[in-house]
Amino acid sequence: MTFSLKRTNSTDADFVELVSHLDTELAKLNGNEDAFYSQFNKIDKINHVVLVYENDMPIACGAIKQFSTEAMEVKRMFTLPNYRGKGAASILLAELEKWAKEMNYEQCVLETSKRQPDALALYSKNGYEIIPNYGQYVGIENSVCFEKTLCA
Repeated sequence: MTFSLKRTNSTDADFVELVSHLDTELAKLNGNEDAFYSQFNKIDKINHVVLVYENDMPIACGAIKQFSTEAMEVKRMFTLPNYRGKGAASILLAELEKWAKEMNYEQCVLETSKRQPDALALYSKNGYEIIPNYGQYVGIENSVCFEKTLCA
């Protein structure tokens, strides 16, 4: 499968469309907890978005936003269901990490859900390590936080 990548921002129509699919999926997964998570998932101020295309069709998205002076937070990772398991998410994650390094960030952090085993596996296989929950996720039973140091 041949994928192409596009760096853009959160105003990109393809990103907005993919995020709407993501939000629908997360609402089903998280049920009553969805309102808690959605407050941290606004996309209006995200300047670093990567889209994955196959044959000009947007199939996956992800973003990074500043978390601290040393770290970017990976946000809004999503792959359309029919394209999962084909490597798009790992390629996307690698591009987000590359972009973070280009901006002199040393780490990426992220939060995902215990209800998303595919996401947990993706981050683990790409070198992310589980860390104590940070920020708004402290004490949230369903949240799993990860960190990866970006090599020079």
